[in-house]
Amino acid sequence: MTPFCADAALPELLSPAGDRERLEAAVRFGADAVYLGGKAFGMRGSPPNFTAQELADAVGYAHARGVRVYLTCNTVVRNEECAGLPEFLEQAGQAGVDGLIVTDLGVMRMAQHYAPGVEIHISTQAGVANFATARALFELGAKRVILARELTLSEIAEIRAKTPKELTLEAFVHGAMCVSFSGRCLLSNYFTGRDANRGECAQPCRWKYALVEETRPGRPMPVFEGDGGSYILNSRDLCMISHVPELVAAGVGSFKIEGRAKSAYYAAVTTNAYRWALDEYARCPDAPLPGWILEEPGKVSHREYCTGFYFGGGAGQVYENGGYVRAWEQIAVCCGMRGGCAVLSQRNRFFRGDEAEVLQPGRPPYRLKMDGIADEDGVPVESANHAQMTVLLPVETPVPPGAIFRRKISDV
Repeated sequence: MTPFCADAALPELLSPAGDRERLEAAVRFGADAVYLGGKAFGMRGSPPNFTAQELADAVGYAHARGVRVYLTCNTVVRNEECAGLPEFLEQAGQAGVDGLIVTDLGVMRMAQHYAPGVEIHISTQAGVANFATARALFELGAKRVILARELTLSEIAEIRAKTPKELTLEAFVHGAMCVSFSGRCLLSNYFTGRDANRGECAQPCRWKYALVEETRPGRPMPVFEGDGGSYILNSRDLCMISHVPELVAAGVGSFKIEGRAKSAYYAAVTTNAYRWALDEYARCPDAPLPGWILEEPGKVSHREYCTGFYFGGGAGQVYENGGYVRAWEQIAVCCGMRGGCAVLSQRNRFFRGDEAEVLQPGRPPYRLKMDGIADEDGVPVESANHAQMTVLLPVETPVPPGAIFRRKISDV
C-alpha cells in the first residue's frame, strides 16, 4: 500500500443535500463539498431539491464556508427535454455551482457551451469502468469521473495509474446500492411507470416476490434463493468507514456519500463519521479508528452493511426482509442557548429523565440527562410530545446550534 504523504491533500468528502436543511447539516458536520439537484434533470425526484433562487442561495451559503457545490444533470434526457437544458445550465452557471454532474455526451457539450467555466463531472450512471473511457472523457473536457460502483480497489488503482493526475476519481463510499449496473434499471418503469433513469425510482428491488402459475391465480408461491427468503433483489448498503487507507491508496480523490433522499440527521451523522475517519487517517495513517467512529454508521437507519465490490464482491443481498436496521432515533435539534438552557426543537417524543446522546461538530458524542425540561415559557413539562415543540434544557456547558440529540431505541 502506498503510504500517505503528510503534505498531500486528503480526499474530498462529498455529502448529499436533498434540501437546504440537509445541506446545512452536511456543511456543519464537515463536508468539503455537497451535491444536490434542481427541479429537473436530477436522479432523485423524491427530495424537495432546489429552485433556481434556492440554488443560488445554497451556493452562497456553502461558498461562504469554503464548501463546493455540484449540481446533478444526469437523467437520461429525451428529445423533448433538450429545449429546457440551456436555461437550466445557464442558471447553474449564474448561481456559481462548482461542477455539473452529467451522464451523456450531448448534455456535456451543452454544459460546456451554456455554463462555461463550470467543471464537468461524469456521473456514475455513465458506468465508467476502465482507464480508456476515463482518459477519453478527460480529453473531452471532464474534470472528474464518478466511477462505476462495480469496480474493485485494484481496478480503481489501475485507472488511477493510467489516467492524467488532473482527472479526479470520485467513488461512493457509503449508502444504498442498486441491484442493477451503476443504477441502469428498468424494473420501476416496468412495474409502476416511474422511470428510475429520470429520478422516479419506486425501488421494486426492495419488494418481496412470489411466483404465480398462470392457471392458479391468487395462489402465490414463495421464491427463495439458497437458504434465504424471497427479497431476492434487495441490495445491502455500502459502508467503507473501516477502509479509508485502502481507498486512499487506490487513488480515490473524492469520497461520496449516497443519500439525497435521506434525512438531515442522516446527512449529519454520515458526514461527521467520515470527516473524523479522514482526519484521523491524516493524523496517523496506520492507527486503527476509535471504536466510536466505527459505530456511527450504525446510528442511522440502514440496511445490513457490506463493502460492495471493492474487495471482489461477497454477500450483496439481504434476503430475509426489505426493511431497515434502526437502533437509534433523533429526538431533538439544538437551536441555540437561552441563559443556561439549550433551546431544543423536538423531532421525536422524549421524556424528563431520558438519557440522550449529543452529536456536535468537533467532538465525540457525549451523554446528557434530559432533566428539568420545560416548554418555551419555562413551564416544567414531563415530556416533549408535540412535533417540533420548543423545549428548554438546563445544561452546564453550552450546546451549539445544529447539535443533534438522539437516543437508542433498540439493541439490533
